Amino acid sequence: MLRRPVMIFTAINSAAYRRDSFVLLSLILVATPLWAREPAESPQERRSACDREFGVRIGNEGKDVIWVPTHDKLTTAMLAAAATTPHDYVIDLGAGDGKIPIAAAKEFGAKALGIEYDSDMVRLAQCYVRAEGLADRVEIRQADIFRTDISEATVVTAYLLPKLNMKLRPMLLALAPGTRVVSNRFKFGQWQPDRTITVEGVANQAYLWYVPARVAGTWRFESETTPGESFRVRFDQRFQKIRARLLAERHRKIGTAKLVGRDMEISLRSSKQTLRLFGRVADEDIQLSGSADGDEVRYVGRRQ
Repeated sequence: MLRRPVMIFTAINSAAYRRDSFVLLSLILVATPLWAREPAESPQERRSACDREFGVRIGNEGKDVIWVPTHDKLTTAMLAAAATTPHDYVIDLGAGDGKIPIAAAKEFGAKALGIEYDSDMVRLAQCYVRAEGLADRVEIRQADIFRTDISEATVVTAYLLPKLNMKLRPMLLALAPGTRVVSNRFKFGQWQPDRTITVEGVANQAYLWYVPARVAGTWRFESETTPGESFRVRFDQRFQKIRARLLAERHRKIGTAKLVGRDMEISLRSSKQTLRLFGRVADEDIQLSGSADGDEVRYVGRRQ
Protein backbone atom coordinates (compact mmCIF):
# COMPACT_ATOMS: atom_id res chain seq x y z
CA MET A 1 0.00 0.00 0.00
CA LEU A 2 2.89 2.36 0.50
CA ARG A 3 4.48 1.85 -2.94
CA ARG A 4 1.55 2.91 -5.14
CA PRO A 5 1.40 6.55 -3.99
CA VAL A 6 5.18 6.77 -4.37
CA MET A 7 4.99 5.44 -7.94
CA ILE A 8 2.23 7.89 -8.80
CA PHE A 9 4.26 10.76 -7.29
CA THR A 10 7.30 9.74 -9.31
CA ALA A 11 5.37 9.49 -12.58
CA ILE A 12 3.78 12.88 -12.07
CA ASN A 13 7.15 14.49 -11.35
CA SER A 14 8.78 12.76 -14.33
CA ALA A 15 6.12 14.13 -16.67
CA ALA A 16 6.55 17.59 -15.22
CA TYR A 17 10.32 17.30 -15.60
CA ARG A 18 10.04 16.32 -19.26
CA ARG A 19 7.59 19.14 -19.94
CA ASP A 20 9.79 21.73 -18.21
CA SER A 21 12.90 20.45 -19.99
CA PHE A 22 11.15 20.73 -23.36
CA VAL A 23 10.11 24.31 -22.60
CA LEU A 24 13.64 25.20 -21.46
CA LEU A 25 15.22 23.65 -24.56
CA SER A 26 12.78 25.53 -26.78
CA LEU A 27 13.66 28.80 -25.09
CA ILE A 28 17.39 28.12 -25.55
CA LEU A 29 16.95 27.40 -29.26
CA VAL A 30 14.90 30.54 -29.81
CA ALA A 31 17.37 32.71 -27.90
CA THR A 32 20.45 31.29 -29.60
CA PRO A 33 21.57 33.48 -32.56
CA LEU A 34 21.94 31.87 -35.95
CA TRP A 35 25.71 32.29 -35.99
CA ALA A 36 25.97 30.06 -32.90
CA ARG A 37 23.84 27.33 -34.48
CA GLU A 38 25.34 27.39 -37.99
CA PRO A 39 28.98 27.53 -39.10
CA ALA A 40 29.99 31.15 -39.88
CA GLU A 41 30.98 31.96 -43.45
CA SER A 42 34.65 32.71 -43.99
CA PRO A 43 35.76 36.04 -45.53
CA GLN A 44 36.64 34.18 -48.72
CA GLU A 45 33.15 32.69 -48.94
CA ARG A 46 31.65 36.13 -48.45
CA ARG A 47 33.98 37.55 -51.12
CA SER A 48 32.86 34.80 -53.50
CA ALA A 49 29.29 35.93 -52.90
CA CYS A 50 30.37 39.45 -53.89
CA ASP A 51 31.84 38.08 -57.12
CA ARG A 52 28.60 36.29 -57.94
CA GLU A 53 26.54 39.38 -57.22
CA PHE A 54 28.57 41.96 -59.11
CA GLY A 55 30.52 39.92 -61.65
CA VAL A 56 33.20 42.53 -62.45
CA ARG A 57 36.11 41.10 -64.42
CA ILE A 58 39.75 42.06 -65.04
CA GLY A 59 39.89 44.43 -67.99
CA ASN A 60 36.72 46.22 -66.95
CA GLU A 61 36.82 49.66 -68.61
CA GLY A 62 36.75 52.68 -66.33
CA LYS A 63 36.81 56.43 -66.94
CA ASP A 64 40.45 56.68 -68.03
CA VAL A 65 41.94 53.21 -67.55
CA ILE A 66 40.97 49.57 -67.58
CA TRP A 67 41.05 47.64 -64.33
CA VAL A 68 44.15 45.49 -63.85
CA PRO A 69 44.66 44.59 -60.16
CA THR A 70 48.01 44.93 -58.44
CA HIS A 71 49.64 41.59 -57.61
CA ASP A 72 49.06 40.56 -53.99
CA LYS A 73 52.77 40.33 -53.17
CA LEU A 74 53.49 43.69 -54.76
CA THR A 75 50.59 45.25 -52.86
CA THR A 76 52.14 44.14 -49.58
CA ALA A 77 55.62 45.24 -50.68
CA MET A 78 54.37 48.69 -51.67
CA LEU A 79 52.73 49.30 -48.32
CA ALA A 80 55.73 47.89 -46.46
CA ALA A 81 58.12 50.15 -48.41
CA ALA A 82 56.01 53.12 -47.35
CA ALA A 83 56.46 51.97 -43.72
CA THR A 84 52.67 51.90 -43.28
CA THR A 85 51.50 51.72 -39.65
CA PRO A 86 48.20 51.91 -37.75
CA HIS A 87 48.83 55.65 -37.46
CA ASP A 88 48.62 56.17 -41.22
CA TYR A 89 45.79 57.25 -43.47
CA VAL A 90 46.22 55.55 -46.84
CA ILE A 91 44.44 56.93 -49.91
CA ASP A 92 44.41 54.76 -53.02
CA LEU A 93 43.72 56.61 -56.26
CA GLY A 94 41.87 54.45 -58.77
CA ALA A 95 41.06 51.82 -56.15
CA GLY A 96 39.44 49.24 -58.44
CA ASP A 97 38.26 46.35 -56.27
CA GLY A 98 39.69 47.93 -53.12
CA LYS A 99 42.65 45.57 -52.82
CA ILE A 100 45.16 48.14 -51.59
CA PRO A 101 42.90 49.89 -49.02
CA ILE A 102 41.82 46.48 -47.70
CA ALA A 103 45.44 45.30 -47.42
CA ALA A 104 46.44 48.56 -45.69
CA ALA A 105 43.83 47.93 -42.99
CA LYS A 106 44.05 44.14 -42.77
CA GLU A 107 47.84 43.73 -42.89
CA PHE A 108 49.09 47.04 -41.47
CA GLY A 109 46.24 48.28 -39.29
CA ALA A 110 45.92 51.60 -41.13
CA LYS A 111 42.78 53.51 -41.97
CA ALA A 112 42.23 53.74 -45.70
CA LEU A 113 40.17 55.42 -48.39
CA GLY A 114 39.81 54.11 -51.92
CA ILE A 115 38.75 56.53 -54.66
CA GLU A 116 37.16 54.87 -57.69
CA TYR A 117 35.13 56.42 -60.50
CA ASP A 118 33.44 53.31 -61.90
CA SER A 119 30.26 52.62 -59.92
CA ASP A 120 30.32 48.84 -60.56
CA MET A 121 33.85 48.61 -59.19
CA VAL A 122 32.83 50.72 -56.20
CA ARG A 123 30.00 48.33 -55.31
CA LEU A 124 32.31 45.33 -55.64
CA ALA A 125 35.00 46.96 -53.50
CA GLN A 126 32.45 47.97 -50.85
CA CYS A 127 31.17 44.39 -50.78
CA TYR A 128 34.73 43.10 -50.28
CA VAL A 129 35.23 45.57 -47.41
CA ARG A 130 32.11 44.24 -45.69
CA ALA A 131 33.16 40.65 -46.40
CA GLU A 132 36.47 41.28 -44.64
CA GLY A 133 34.77 42.98 -41.68
CA LEU A 134 36.71 46.21 -42.25
CA ALA A 135 33.92 48.75 -42.63
CA ASP A 136 35.18 50.64 -39.56
CA ARG A 137 38.63 51.17 -41.14
CA VAL A 138 38.11 51.25 -44.90
CA GLU A 139 35.95 53.53 -47.02
CA ILE A 140 35.44 53.11 -50.76
CA ARG A 141 34.15 56.29 -52.37
CA GLN A 142 32.77 56.83 -55.86
CA ALA A 143 34.52 60.01 -57.01
CA ASP A 144 36.91 61.61 -59.49
CA ILE A 145 40.46 61.44 -58.16
CA PHE A 146 41.24 64.89 -59.57
CA ARG A 147 38.31 66.44 -57.70
CA THR A 148 38.92 64.74 -54.37
CA ASP A 149 40.66 66.31 -51.39
CA ILE A 150 43.60 64.04 -50.52
CA SER A 151 45.39 66.50 -48.22
CA GLU A 152 44.95 64.32 -45.11
CA ALA A 153 46.75 61.32 -46.62
CA THR A 154 50.02 60.18 -45.09
CA VAL A 155 50.42 57.46 -47.75
CA VAL A 156 49.12 57.71 -51.33
CA THR A 157 49.05 54.72 -53.69
CA ALA A 158 48.22 54.56 -57.38
CA TYR A 159 48.27 52.35 -60.45
CA LEU A 160 47.53 54.79 -63.24
CA LEU A 161 48.81 55.53 -66.73
CA PRO A 162 51.74 57.96 -67.20
CA LYS A 163 49.56 60.78 -68.57
CA LEU A 164 47.33 60.55 -65.50
CA ASN A 165 50.36 60.50 -63.21
CA MET A 166 51.58 63.71 -64.81
CA LYS A 167 48.20 65.33 -64.22
CA LEU A 168 48.26 64.07 -60.65
CA ARG A 169 51.83 65.18 -59.88
CA PRO A 170 51.05 68.78 -58.81
CA MET A 171 48.45 67.49 -56.35
CA LEU A 172 51.01 65.13 -54.82
CA LEU A 173 53.76 67.72 -54.56
CA ALA A 174 51.32 69.98 -52.70
CA LEU A 175 50.85 67.39 -49.94
CA ALA A 176 52.53 67.69 -46.56
CA PRO A 177 56.30 67.11 -46.82
CA GLY A 178 57.18 63.55 -45.89
CA THR A 179 53.97 62.06 -47.30
CA ARG A 180 54.83 58.74 -48.96
CA VAL A 181 53.69 58.14 -52.53
CA VAL A 182 53.83 54.67 -54.07
CA SER A 183 53.04 53.93 -57.71
CA ASN A 184 52.78 50.56 -59.41
CA ARG A 185 54.75 50.44 -62.66
CA PHE A 186 54.53 54.08 -63.78
CA LYS A 187 56.53 57.12 -62.63
CA PHE A 188 55.85 60.87 -62.47
CA GLY A 189 57.98 62.18 -65.30
CA GLN A 190 61.18 63.90 -64.17
CA TRP A 191 60.29 63.48 -60.50
CA GLN A 192 62.56 60.51 -59.94
CA PRO A 193 61.65 57.97 -57.23
CA ASP A 194 63.52 57.74 -53.96
CA ARG A 195 63.32 53.95 -54.09
CA THR A 196 62.48 51.15 -56.52
CA ILE A 197 60.43 48.21 -55.21
CA THR A 198 60.84 44.77 -56.73
CA VAL A 199 59.29 41.44 -55.77
CA GLU A 200 60.64 38.09 -56.91
CA GLY A 201 58.32 36.47 -59.41
CA VAL A 202 56.37 39.70 -60.09
CA ALA A 203 56.97 41.41 -63.42
CA ASN A 204 55.98 44.93 -62.40
CA GLN A 205 58.14 47.20 -60.31
CA ALA A 206 56.75 49.84 -58.01
CA TYR A 207 58.29 53.13 -56.95
CA LEU A 208 58.38 55.13 -53.73
CA TRP A 209 58.63 58.90 -53.32
CA TYR A 210 58.69 61.15 -50.27
CA VAL A 211 56.99 64.47 -50.92
CA PRO A 212 59.88 66.92 -50.50
CA ALA A 213 59.85 69.96 -48.26
CA ARG A 214 60.06 73.22 -50.19
CA VAL A 215 63.40 74.80 -49.33
CA ALA A 216 64.33 76.77 -52.46
CA GLY A 217 65.68 80.22 -51.61
CA THR A 218 68.09 81.83 -49.18
CA TRP A 219 68.32 80.75 -45.55
CA ARG A 220 70.30 82.20 -42.65
CA PHE A 221 71.57 79.66 -40.11
CA GLU A 222 72.48 80.86 -36.62
CA SER A 223 74.36 78.76 -34.09
CA GLU A 224 72.60 77.79 -30.88
CA THR A 225 75.84 76.59 -29.30
CA THR A 226 78.33 79.30 -30.38
CA PRO A 227 76.84 82.79 -29.95
CA GLY A 228 77.39 85.07 -32.92
CA GLU A 229 78.27 82.31 -35.42
CA SER A 230 76.11 82.13 -38.54
CA PHE A 231 76.17 81.35 -42.25
CA ARG A 232 73.87 81.87 -45.20
CA VAL A 233 72.91 79.22 -47.76
CA ARG A 234 71.25 79.45 -51.14
CA PHE A 235 69.21 76.34 -52.03
CA ASP A 236 68.23 75.55 -55.60
CA GLN A 237 65.63 72.79 -55.78
CA ARG A 238 64.05 70.52 -58.36
CA PHE A 239 61.72 68.07 -56.67
CA GLN A 240 63.81 66.36 -53.94
CA LYS A 241 67.13 67.22 -55.58
CA ILE A 242 68.83 70.23 -54.01
CA ARG A 243 72.02 72.15 -54.63
CA ALA A 244 73.39 74.37 -51.89
CA ARG A 245 76.07 77.06 -51.81
CA LEU A 246 77.35 79.25 -49.04
CA LEU A 247 77.00 82.98 -49.55
CA ALA A 248 79.79 85.41 -48.64
CA GLU A 249 82.12 82.62 -47.51
CA ARG A 250 85.73 82.22 -48.61
CA HIS A 251 87.06 79.47 -46.41
CA ARG A 252 84.18 77.00 -46.41
CA LYS A 253 81.93 75.43 -48.94
CA ILE A 254 79.08 72.96 -48.98
CA GLY A 255 79.78 69.42 -50.08
CA THR A 256 76.82 67.08 -49.59
CA ALA A 257 73.28 68.42 -49.75
CA LYS A 258 70.44 65.91 -49.52
CA LEU A 259 66.71 66.18 -48.92
CA VAL A 260 64.34 63.26 -48.27
CA GLY A 261 60.88 64.47 -47.34
CA ARG A 262 61.57 66.75 -44.38
CA ASP A 263 64.97 65.24 -43.56
CA MET A 264 68.04 67.22 -44.61
CA GLU A 265 71.76 66.56 -44.63
CA ILE A 266 74.45 69.07 -45.54
CA SER A 267 78.19 69.10 -45.00
CA LEU A 268 80.36 72.19 -44.45
CA ARG A 269 83.90 71.72 -45.69
CA SER A 270 86.94 73.74 -44.71
CA SER A 271 90.67 73.13 -44.92
CA LYS A 272 90.58 71.81 -41.35
CA GLN A 273 87.48 69.62 -41.19
CA THR A 274 84.19 68.53 -42.68
CA LEU A 275 81.19 69.24 -40.49
CA ARG A 276 78.23 66.99 -41.26
CA LEU A 277 74.88 68.37 -40.20
CA PHE A 278 71.62 66.46 -40.05
CA GLY A 279 68.19 67.81 -39.33
CA ARG A 280 64.63 68.40 -40.26
CA VAL A 281 62.70 71.02 -42.17
CA ALA A 282 59.81 72.41 -40.13
CA ASP A 283 57.12 74.78 -41.35
CA GLU A 284 59.10 77.92 -40.58
CA ASP A 285 62.67 76.80 -39.98
CA ILE A 286 65.36 74.17 -40.52
CA GLN A 287 67.05 72.69 -37.46
CA LEU A 288 70.45 71.05 -37.99
CA SER A 289 72.89 69.45 -35.60
CA GLY A 290 76.19 67.63 -35.73
CA SER A 291 79.46 67.08 -33.90
CA ALA A 292 82.68 69.12 -34.07
CA ASP A 293 85.74 67.99 -32.10
CA GLY A 294 83.49 65.84 -29.93
CA ASP A 295 81.12 68.66 -29.04
CA GLU A 296 77.53 69.00 -30.26
CA VAL A 297 76.76 71.91 -32.54
CA ARG A 298 73.25 73.11 -33.38
CA TYR A 299 71.94 75.57 -35.95
CA VAL A 300 68.52 77.01 -36.71
CA GLY A 301 67.90 78.26 -40.23
CA ARG A 302 65.22 80.74 -41.27
CA ARG A 303 64.20 81.76 -44.73
CA GLN A 304 65.36 85.24 -45.78
